[in-house]
Amino acid sequence: MNRARMNQPDYIHIQQLLAQARSHADAAEAHGTLAGCLCGAGGYRFEDWLREILPEGRAEPAAAATLRALYAATADALLQPDMEFELLLPEDGQSIDARTAALAEWCQGFLYGLGAGAIPDASGLPGEAGEIVRDFAEITRAGVDAQQGEESNESAYAELVEFVRVGVQLLFEDLAAARRPPAPSAAPLH
Repeated sequence: MNRARMNQPDYIHIQQLLAQARSHADAAEAHGTLAGCLCGAGGYRFEDWLREILPEGRAEPAAAATLRALYAATADALLQPDMEFELLLPEDGQSIDARTAALAEWCQGFLYGLGAGAIPDASGLPGEAGEIVRDFAEITRAGVDAQQGEESNESAYAELVEFVRVGVQLLFEDLAAARRPPAPSAAPLH
């Protein structure tokens, strides 16, 4: 589903590449970090992302090419008006526990990335943006409710994924001004 919309590499492949490169983060958290940094920092580059997620800030050429494709697909999707952005999460065939944990890690990475940019205290943002960030913080603690049936948990997971997906796009739009460098002052200081 998500590759057809955003044309990004798949979760398992990214997970393997990151493990081989001794990444600080798994695939979901690394992608969340990327999305958060793209939302919160102007001029955020591929190399900046590698420094965030890899111990030496660089990857082998084949891994770097795949990660660059993920970076480009993510940046392009956020810029598109048709809301094609997708979260990099495990496929539906994985257990609901694994997918829920990955969603929590994705949100953790996003909040980290957002805080690393121009918005050090994103939870203090006004209005809807602040609400979204506070909700993402709650999602970092998400877990599967053993009292609920499988269908109920699947439905709740799907709703959370869609909430996060749309929330990221809204934050990207709302924070556009924060990503712009300050305009040089036209008036002399003295």
